[in-house]
Amino acid sequence: MQREDHPPESAARTAAQFATTHWSVVLDAGHESSPSAREALETLCRTYWYPLYAYARRCGQNPEDAKDLVQGFFAYLLSRHALRFADPLKGRFRSYLLSSLKHFWSAQEERARAQKRGGGKPVVSLDETVAEGRYRLEPRDDWTPDRLYEREWALTLLEQARSRLQAEYAASGRADLYERLKQFPFGEQGERSFAVVSQEVGMTEAALKSAVHRMRQRYQELVREVVAQTVADPAELEDEVRHLLEVVSQ
Repeated sequence: MQREDHPPESAARTAAQFATTHWSVVLDAGHESSPSAREALETLCRTYWYPLYAYARRCGQNPEDAKDLVQGFFAYLLSRHALRFADPLKGRFRSYLLSSLKHFWSAQEERARAQKRGGGKPVVSLDETVAEGRYRLEPRDDWTPDRLYEREWALTLLEQARSRLQAEYAASGRADLYERLKQFPFGEQGERSFAVVSQEVGMTEAALKSAVHRMRQRYQELVREVVAQTVADPAELEDEVRHLLEVVSQ
């Protein structure tokens, strides 16, 4: 019997999640020590620490020093005093994070050394082994630290969206279908044909193509969702998505 395929999540639910983003929560807190703002900021830091690590490594830091720098920066960033530098007019968490690291690195070096291990307890878990393994795969060309940061930021966002997509299919009991559909990332045939895969999943070719199309649409929605968490104003979302696509296309 032919299987029917439906998107694991609806676009309407995704749109509702855009109403309050992690970064808008941080900015709305202003100078106050808000538990919700700290939690939101910690979530952002935990998710996007690797681009900063790659930036520090490209600047010449060894693995241990790069890890300590990022850890010390987060200890500072998550303190109640750091939120006063969060400017709503500068909107994007991506830009705020890198500019704040540069300021911290140049003007707070001694403080970084004193705080880098947070009193023996890291404020955000950083997996140095995974990070360094990933860094060894980075382009060894003339990319500047800033350009590498932008690239890793974009790739981290895309990977986060892919992970959410995979989790949604798994939660709906369609993990195997996801593995089959992801063979057609651009809706086109690759090494395996639609005819072959459609037989494996018990669908017609037309149904399979529709399933691939719906999965790609859901992925695009999830990309927008994760990008939305890093901007302060929904009006900035389109520009940030456009910037992400430009970065990954370089």
